[in-house]
Amino acid sequence: MIRLLLLTLLLLATSQASEALVSWNDTVSKQNIIEYVQTVTNPKDKNFIPEVDRIAVFDNDGTLWSEQPLYFQLYFAMDRVKSLASEHPEWKTEEPFKSVLANNIEGVMKSGEKGLLKLVLETHSGMSDEAFSLVVKEWINSAKHPRFNRLYKELVYQPMLELLVYMRANGFKTFIVSGGGIDFMRPFASQMYGIPSHQIIGSSLAVKYENRSIYTEAKIRAIDDKHTKPIHIHYHIGKRPVAAFGNSDGDFAMMQYTEANQKYKTLQLYVHHTDENREWMYDRKSHIGKLDKGLDYAKKHNWTVVDMKKEWKIIYPFEKER
Repeated sequence: MIRLLLLTLLLLATSQASEALVSWNDTVSKQNIIEYVQTVTNPKDKNFIPEVDRIAVFDNDGTLWSEQPLYFQLYFAMDRVKSLASEHPEWKTEEPFKSVLANNIEGVMKSGEKGLLKLVLETHSGMSDEAFSLVVKEWINSAKHPRFNRLYKELVYQPMLELLVYMRANGFKTFIVSGGGIDFMRPFASQMYGIPSHQIIGSSLAVKYENRSIYTEAKIRAIDDKHTKPIHIHYHIGKRPVAAFGNSDGDFAMMQYTEANQKYKTLQLYVHHTDENREWMYDRKSHIGKLDKGLDYAKKHNWTVVDMKKEWKIIYPFEKER
C-alpha cells in the first residue's frame, strides 16, 4: 500500500512537471531538469537541498531573451542618442554618435568597445534612478525589434519563462546574473520574469547621492561578465548557487563556480542557439554570445546543453498565436 502511494505521488509529480514545462519536448534536457528538481527537493533523498540554499542563477541576454543581431541594451542606447540629439549638436560629427544618427550600424560597431562604452555612458548617466527607470519602461513598452517587428520584451523565451516558474514553484530563489546593465534590467525584470529588482545582478555605473536621490555618473563601476560573475554572486548573494543557466563563454565561470559547490548536487544548463529560422544559429564564431570553451567543457562534463531547434516546441510566447 505504501509503495503504491509513493508510486502514485511520483507519477503525479512527474505529470505536474511535464505540465509546467509544456513548451519543452520530452528530450534529455527536460528529463535532466525534472530529475534534478525532484531529487533535490525530496527530503528523503541523500541529495536533498534545504529551501534556503536553493539558489538558481540565470544569465539574461541569450538565455532568457534574444541577443541578436545586437544586444538589446545597445538598441536602447542608440534610440536614446536619437532622442537626445537636439541637445548635443556635436554628435553630428562625433563618432559613434554620427553613425547612430545616420543609422549606420556598421560604423557604430567599428567604433569598438571604447565607442560602445561611450554610447552607454552618455545615454545612461546624469539622471536619477527613478527618472532613468521611467525612460527604460517607456522604451521596453514601445520599441520594436528590426527583424520581428515585435516589442523587445516579447522576445523572451517561453520555455525559459516556464522553467523560472517551475524552479520557484519548487522552492528555488531565482536571480539574474547578467553582463547587461543592472539599472536597465531592473525596470522590466519583475514584469517579464517575476524576479524582483533586488535579485538582479548586472554591470553598473557609478552613482552619487544628492538631494535625497541616487544619480548615475558617466563612469563604470563594475562589469558583470566572465570571472566577475562569481565575484558579484559572492558579494550580492553570499553563497554558491546550486543551479546555473547560461548561453555563452561569458557565463562559463559562473557555471563552473556553481559546479564546484561541494555541499550540494548541482545543475548546469547551456542554451545552445541552433534554430536559424525561428531565432538564430550561432556558437563558436559569434560576435555576440560566443559559446566555444564552455561548449566543449559542457559536453565533457555532462552539463545539460539545450538544442533550441530540437528541444523547444516554441521559442517566443507570441508563437502560441499561430
